[in-house]
Amino acid sequence: MTTDVPITLAEQTEIAAYADFVTGAPAPVRDALGIASLRVGSALALAIREDPSRFFNRAGGFGAGEPVTVDAVTEVCDFFRAQGLSQGAFMIAPVLLPPDWATTVDKLHLGQGDRFAKLGCNVEAALSAVDGVATLRTGLRVGPVEPRQAEEWATVMMTTFGFTAPGMTDMAASCVGRPEWEQFAVWDGERIIAVGSIFVNGECADMFGGATLPEGRGRGAQSALLTARARAAQAAGCRWLVAETGAERPGDHNTSLHNMLRSGFEPLYERATWLWKD
Repeated sequence: MTTDVPITLAEQTEIAAYADFVTGAPAPVRDALGIASLRVGSALALAIREDPSRFFNRAGGFGAGEPVTVDAVTEVCDFFRAQGLSQGAFMIAPVLLPPDWATTVDKLHLGQGDRFAKLGCNVEAALSAVDGVATLRTGLRVGPVEPRQAEEWATVMMTTFGFTAPGMTDMAASCVGRPEWEQFAVWDGERIIAVGSIFVNGECADMFGGATLPEGRGRGAQSALLTARARAAQAAGCRWLVAETGAERPGDHNTSLHNMLRSGFEPLYERATWLWKD
């Protein structure tokens, strides 16, 4: 089944998930981390001043009913600068880039960073692929995360991705139980070894933050989490699922990418990251 997920909806859902994940944190956490956001037309820009990874300093959701203009991109660059950032990223689907994008890149001195594979599928396609996905190894179980498990869940996700600055785990833990989110984990006995979430944006759900500890890899955890999240998206009334992961370069093997392909996802496009640096 070929996915018909609208590209602008895929991009809007992704940035909405990041925005809620970051800005939904309690005020003391936002203040300590220097969290800020800005809406520019259909786009959202985010900043976390005290996170040295710079991963969450990003803008996305461009092109929904309006063209991507140099003025809008400039406004986001000014926001990044005003927040005291040294780097910020623009996430824009290739088909949404304007014909004069090269001029904007030159004017604002943007560079290219990592490339990401954007994937999507109909919920039904993901569920029909379940039988072909590896099952959990003996001794593991998958299920929803309860508020009392939020800190352990967040610790697994943030440390696996290397987001270890003070306050980052508190930020992540605060999204457990928040409206529009559902979090899942895989346990080995009483210990969480893998995590993943969905963020529901109307008819579209974003597969967010799938991560597995090194000792839990190769045991079917992420495939089980993909299945659990697809079922949760269906129960929430979603029509589509979207996700993103690092694009493969020649000689690379991205396990997350191949897990999603086996789970019914299809490549939508490959997206460059456009970097602003101060």
